[in-house]
Amino acid sequence: MLKAIELEKAYNPQHFEDAIYRRWQESGAFKPSGNGEPFTIVIPPPNVTGVLHLGHGLNNSLQDIIIRFHRMRGERTLWVPGTDHAGIATQNVVEKKLRAKGVMRRDLGREKFIEETWKVTNEHHEIISRQLTRIGASVDWSRERFTLDDGLSRAVREVFVTLYERDLLYKGNYLVNWCCSCGTALSDDEVDHEDTPGKMYHIRYPVVGGGFIELATTRPETMLGDTAVAVHPADERYRDLVGKKVILPLVNREIPVVADAYVDREFGTGVVKITPAHDPNDWELAKRHDLPVINILTPDGRLNGEVPEKYRGMTVLEGREAALADLKDGGFFIKDEEITHAVGHCYRCHTVIEPFLSEQWFVRMKPLAEKALASWRRGELVFYPRKWENTYEHWLSNIRDWCVSRQLWWGHRIPAWNCQDCGKTSVSRTDVSACPHCGSARVEQDPDVLDTWFSSWLWPFSTLGWEKISDYPADGENDLGRHYPTSALVTAYDIIFFWVARMIMAGLEFTGKAPFRDIYIHGLIRDKKGRKMSKSLGNGLDPLELVDEFGADALKFTLAFMCAQGQDLLVDRESFRLGSKFANKVWNASRYILMNLEGRNYTANPALLPVDRWIYSRLNGAAKYITDAFLSYRFNDAAGKAYEYFWNDFCDWYVEATKLSMKNGGGAEKDRAVTVLLDVLAESLRLLHPLLPFVTEEIYGQLPVECKQNKAGGPSGDGSSGGLLIGAAYPRYDEKRRDDKGEERFAFLQDIVRQIRTLRSECTITPDKRLDCNVKAGGEKAAFLGENTELVRLLAGLGNLAVEEPEEKTGAGKGAEKADAAKAIVLAGQDYEARVYIAEAVDMKALAEKFRRNLERDRKYVASLEAKIANPNFVKNAPPELVLDEKQKLAEAKERTGTVEAYLKSLV
Repeated sequence: MLKAIELEKAYNPQHFEDAIYRRWQESGAFKPSGNGEPFTIVIPPPNVTGVLHLGHGLNNSLQDIIIRFHRMRGERTLWVPGTDHAGIATQNVVEKKLRAKGVMRRDLGREKFIEETWKVTNEHHEIISRQLTRIGASVDWSRERFTLDDGLSRAVREVFVTLYERDLLYKGNYLVNWCCSCGTALSDDEVDHEDTPGKMYHIRYPVVGGGFIELATTRPETMLGDTAVAVHPADERYRDLVGKKVILPLVNREIPVVADAYVDREFGTGVVKITPAHDPNDWELAKRHDLPVINILTPDGRLNGEVPEKYRGMTVLEGREAALADLKDGGFFIKDEEITHAVGHCYRCHTVIEPFLSEQWFVRMKPLAEKALASWRRGELVFYPRKWENTYEHWLSNIRDWCVSRQLWWGHRIPAWNCQDCGKTSVSRTDVSACPHCGSARVEQDPDVLDTWFSSWLWPFSTLGWEKISDYPADGENDLGRHYPTSALVTAYDIIFFWVARMIMAGLEFTGKAPFRDIYIHGLIRDKKGRKMSKSLGNGLDPLELVDEFGADALKFTLAFMCAQGQDLLVDRESFRLGSKFANKVWNASRYILMNLEGRNYTANPALLPVDRWIYSRLNGAAKYITDAFLSYRFNDAAGKAYEYFWNDFCDWYVEATKLSMKNGGGAEKDRAVTVLLDVLAESLRLLHPLLPFVTEEIYGQLPVECKQNKAGGPSGDGSSGGLLIGAAYPRYDEKRRDDKGEERFAFLQDIVRQIRTLRSECTITPDKRLDCNVKAGGEKAAFLGENTELVRLLAGLGNLAVEEPEEKTGAGKGAEKADAAKAIVLAGQDYEARVYIAEAVDMKALAEKFRRNLERDRKYVASLEAKIANPNFVKNAPPELVLDEKQKLAEAKERTGTVEAYLKSLV
């Protein structure tokens, strides 16, 4: 005997989400288990410098959905959590805190500064862990990693030394991207190029022997480091100047005129100044022509001792103003003109980047890139969506060597030692106390640290214990053997260069295998105006505030519902009401079912009515569609189908249909109906769980144990024996459940009911007024409707429902139908006609007048929409989603107009 189960009247996720997460964690549900195929994801490690933003909320929500889905399919599922030490970002945070106290980094010294940084790191790590818990991330916390933990540090050193041994790592003086604020070199990928207003300055350089040559530059202060001017070898204007010399203004130094095909004859005057130490193109040209290289900047961005004394110590901008003033005084300045040009900025502190000559460590990337391209071409890597493969190929085909050294204190210190006596450098897996070349004890470790991404590119295999590979048994019974290569990577497109491609290169170089197969690249979250969310715009959304207001399920479901492949997500706070309303619908539908169990008996193998076979067929089809969507990372399609199935098929139709048995059936029929209803609910909760984990787990825990074992309603058992939903089996498609004919027949009934419900709404007829209806349909449809008249009467709010076969209309019959027109409205469907008698419920004349007014209004609305969509400027300039929205409005307006026209035709 079943008992009524009382869920709280109002859906309130704050009352159960924390407790459910603890239950999952304490039960070991997040750990890999069983003997199924492994499915592994390593989390893109968030920087340990702050709190998670909504972009993290999206990324981790999508990973959680996929992990839960594969876990429920019986796979040995592992989701590895962790955080990144974020060298520059974290050091910036700590230095800012110290400056607020009047303390500078160098006042503390390296050791004390690192101690302070660890304190900040630990504080933020706790915040990030709590955030991931709140949003429901089902990560295996026992395997959590940090890019500076002992194991990953050993892996980093092993990789550095191995690259050096393979001649894939070298040190040299090269032009690098230099951030004067952070005081460190940056890789090309860490520079953000932004269109910035500026000026092009035209300047005269005197030619030795007489005359002038005109050139243009955006940075006149760098002329202090010029070592040549260049022209194109085929430029007839300057052919006689090649090989001569010009006098460098302000410095009074003679420099040569060289010919090089790099020069664009069409740009400016066709003459360019060459400053090898402060422009990457000039650096390459200088190497070709064996020109001297003069660095005019200090590491903090001031002019150094290589420039005339009056400019020394000035900042770049101060030097620019001083140089311009002197050029004007000397008669060298011609003019300036306003321009907009791309200027590189530090991706962390947003300071303008200076090309800077410096000794740095570099990784030779071309040999690694060739392996990564070959792996992709062999089909070992699949991007979702496929368009990102073009980006991947282009970047790897044009890759430059990677500057991996950073002039910081926080990070992996470079394992290289310089001898003060013989001058040689030793790269070693272990700390060096004496120079292996000369034996001197006067050795010092390189003060620089490695780029943050140097540890991150090892993440898929270093997190699984690669640094201890020699300690493992050969049978693969360890995390690396079981879970590497991983299965999928879920990440945003803004780090495809920083991280994705490099992980592939590292995986192939050090394990011989690509680190994952599936690469799902999702869009970025933007506000409703399409702008990136940022503090400066004040349009950011805190995922935890959204969880507090709407619940973790609302956050996860809404983001999945809106996450279409290849598109950014445009959201605001109100967007998350979608997920909240859906979770609330699941709660209320389940509450209704559970509160009506009192006195009922759960029966074995209940007989199925046509409506029961229909819902199982719909559930079966939804399971297949959602499974296919999850396997191809179509999150919005999966969420959309889940919403459609549960809200429409299950709640609006099936639950309503079961009220017939509960209202009119005897005890046995009520028991049968309750049994099937509970079984369908249990399986539906399993279907929804990856998208709405908390609310489905809470409700599932309240279900009678019998329906969790799924003894009725189909072959898809979960084997959970009353356990947690997180470990139950995901519904699988079963051809035996497929009932195309039953779905077609039920769609016929649904169409009749929908049309009558729409008529009620348009005529403002209240539910308590029962309407009579006469339906003419042929063959099987008439028979099926005849068998289900009570169901249609219930769903459509009808009094009498008569079913007739269509017949030849005689003159008398036509007269009778005409007489009926004063009382009824005719609804036409596919192969049927329904005559609904409404005269006793409404004033027919007033109704006709209302329809005429509405029709006139709607026709004007349709005309305005058609004109808007026909306007080529609107279609060209409006966002695609807005154009699509207007087209959808037009289709709906035309449909509504057609409906009202049909109503009026019946009334005339």
